Amino acid sequence: MTAQIPEQLILNAKRECMHACPPIPNDPALVAELSEEEAYEAAKGQEFGMYLFTSACWRKYVGTWEIKDGKFYLIKLEGKYKLLKDEPVHATWVTGTIVVPQGEMVHYIHMGFSSIYEKELHIKIEAGMVVEQKVIDNADKIKEYSESGGFWF
Repeated sequence: MTAQIPEQLILNAKRECMHACPPIPNDPALVAELSEEEAYEAAKGQEFGMYLFTSACWRKYVGTWEIKDGKFYLIKLEGKYKLLKDEPVHATWVTGTIVVPQGEMVHYIHMGFSSIYEKELHIKIEAGMVVEQKVIDNADKIKEYSESGGFWF
């Protein structure tokens, strides 16, 4: 699998990349699935544009999310889906851990979100609420990958 275009996260008023793809809501009052023709037309004016229809974006959309006041919000969708609300939507349907790479990319791995960065911020979300944040130092992971000659088993 090709390295993927990441979801976007607004965290502390700064835009970050997320190495996770939280689910979008399955609610026709919140999200519309566009036809292929509509999606291609919409992509012309969007930040990620036609990249959304390449192997760099198998999901064919990019979401922009925000953490504000301890809550996780969906604020925009580009590509195959359109968010129907103008205001942020509290993502109460999301439970899981999102990963935000930090520091320099040490090893590029041409697969999904597998590239290795100096550190990762892990943010645990439960029903749209941030319940834990911790920074992971990838020094051991970097060493292991380097010593393996670039192979993971």
